[in-house]
Amino acid sequence: MTDVDRELARADALLERTRDRAVSQRTRRNKEVEFARRLGRIAGADALIIIGAIVVGLFYPLGMMGALGVMALLILATAFFAIMPVSAPVTVEALGQVPLKALPMTTERWLETQRPALPAPVRTLVDSIGVKLETLAPQLATLNESEPAAAEVRKLIGEQLPELVKGYQRVPEPLRKVERNGLTPDQQLTQGLQLIDDEIAEMTTQIAQGDLDALATRGRYLQIRYKDDEIAG
Repeated sequence: MTDVDRELARADALLERTRDRAVSQRTRRNKEVEFARRLGRIAGADALIIIGAIVVGLFYPLGMMGALGVMALLILATAFFAIMPVSAPVTVEALGQVPLKALPMTTERWLETQRPALPAPVRTLVDSIGVKLETLAPQLATLNESEPAAAEVRKLIGEQLPELVKGYQRVPEPLRKVERNGLTPDQQLTQGLQLIDDEIAEMTTQIAQGDLDALATRGRYLQIRYKDDEIAG
């Protein structure tokens, strides 16, 4: 192995560690959010039970059996909300109804559930798309749904990305490595995800460019205003 090969191997290893770190951080953050929501639901349910017991106790003494009943309700409520999913599974059909500003994170949640069913070589692409969707999400908060850019974003991550993944999954597993028209389904999936990954990055840059242009315009305005004030002074 030459020095160049070693350097390339080190670079690849560094990129892989960076991707793994980003995925790990995203997964940990999602778990923390899920835990907080679950804990909030448990606390809310238990609080309602306790308040209800206090109100009832003001008029009718609960006694030992009543206290045991309240404890049983608390245990049942805690167990129920601890087991119950925090949010309903995301479906492809539901992506078309999601508000634009929530679409990137909803698509990321859906894509994460599809990850185990995808071939190992494309999972790094899935992770990369997930990171880019997180970057795109805050930019869409102020984007008007009626703007052409909004329609393009919705079409790419709400329609084309799910269709690509679901189309691949419909191919029988033994045929996924069989070449047809010069490419196997695995290769077609890889190329498609790479194109989507690149397109999301381009969209993010284009949307950000509008914000950067507005910031630059504001900066020039302030400079002109400041100079005018100096001259007037």
